Amino acid sequence: MSQISVRYIVADVASAITFYTERLGFRLDMHPAPGFAMVSRGELRLLLSRPGGPGGGGQAMPSGELPEPGGWNRIQLEVEDLAAVASDLKAAGVPFRNEIVTGMGGKQVLVEDPSGNPVELFQPA
Repeated sequence: MSQISVRYIVADVASAITFYTERLGFRLDMHPAPGFAMVSRGELRLLLSRPGGPGGGGQAMPSGELPEPGGWNRIQLEVEDLAAVASDLKAAGVPFRNEIVTGMGGKQVLVEDPSGNPVELFQPA
């Protein structure tokens, strides 16, 4: 396997495409329908699905419950200069869940995509 795929449920696929391609350096690989797109960065493929049918990752569970965006599970993107990237994203109006924190392995901050899904930006120590 040369790529790893992660699915994010998003409220608006078009807004998510713009965020990931223009703000975080992803490439648009596929956008075959309004409810689905695939973007990639390096070996990571991010599958963007809108909640609801008619099929795919956003469809309802047997109980009728729909997947929804948000939560705390997240992808982590490594960056060389976290302060500079964070400054650029703040200037562009990207929402942050926290300020930059320093841990044993490096520095990190959480930003949100247009649907409220977290993305961790990480600079190794």
